[in-house]
Amino acid sequence: MSIHVQTPIVELQRWFDSPVGRYVHHWEQTRVDQLVVDVFGYRAIQYGLPNFNLLSANRMTFKAYAGPARLTAEQGAPWQASVVCEAEQLPFDTDSVDLLVLPHTLETAQDRHLVLREAHRVLVPDGRLVIVGFNPWSLWGIRARVPWIAPWFPAGDEGEVSPNRIKDWLRLLSFDIDRGYFGCYVPPCRTDKWLARFAFMDSAGDRWWPIFGATYVVSAVKRVAGMRLITPVWKRKSRRRRAAAGVAVQKDIS
Repeated sequence: MSIHVQTPIVELQRWFDSPVGRYVHHWEQTRVDQLVVDVFGYRAIQYGLPNFNLLSANRMTFKAYAGPARLTAEQGAPWQASVVCEAEQLPFDTDSVDLLVLPHTLETAQDRHLVLREAHRVLVPDGRLVIVGFNPWSLWGIRARVPWIAPWFPAGDEGEVSPNRIKDWLRLLSFDIDRGYFGCYVPPCRTDKWLARFAFMDSAGDRWWPIFGATYVVSAVKRVAGMRLITPVWKRKSRRRRAAAGVAVQKDIS
């Protein structure tokens, strides 16, 4: 009933149960809430991390979960629907989703480019994509790349992906980068005691070294070239009637 139940995105959910995971989730939830609260439409989808509802602040009537494993009854309670699938093969119609949130999906996916192409396919024109990930150019990212130290957090075969690279990929797919944030500047500490001791670095990091936050959120909007607004049929008929009436009046005057 699941796809690759030991995939990194499933292991990542367990990592979020640790003190440092809860610290990261608090920051990510706050930023994503700010980005999705005013996104309007009909359908919103979150892929992965079933214990977190990153769409809770959004007001769409239909919010669904997609991920590599079946939800428990408790996990499925906030959602109108859920589906088991891979991020590279989303089972949604083309141009059918208004908002898609990918929390740490790219860094745990087998084919990141395919994930982004699928996101572009399922989103409606002007639909919004929100990506959450770990920043490889942070203290956490440097620690994760040290070969003789135990991994700091689960990741796929390719590890982390930088926000600048993601932005380049999104622009190639005709996305407009809307907003982005960096956060979580404390050193890689595993206990609440040491996280609290270094909490002052969060405010300092936003001011002095913003691009070195341990995690980031990127928001992008799908653009479609050559779109033309099609007015309702009754409006076009009304214009033709007015134009015809104008011609008739001119003939009578002459």
